[in-house]
Amino acid sequence: MSIHATKELKAYWKENLVIISVLLAIWFAVSYVCGILLANQLDAYRIGGFPLGFWFANQGSLVTFVVLIWVYVGLMDRLDIKYGVQQD
Repeated sequence: MSIHATKELKAYWKENLVIISVLLAIWFAVSYVCGILLANQLDAYRIGGFPLGFWFANQGSLVTFVVLIWVYVGLMDRLDIKYGVQQD
């Protein structure tokens, strides 16, 4: 299957946008919702001696961002193989 066909190119891009949207929604939930909106409720719990809301705002969003980058790379490698555009 070649990526140069317009129909295939649109399908590839559409799947890429779905992956990006889901990963950004996860990052938003962790960094904004857990780190800001639910911080006071999460502070009732502790992780490593720190309130959980504080942890999400300072460490959790960064850790999640790095993990999401690894997940994105893995998903895109799989998508590239599916559409026959992988690199050697």
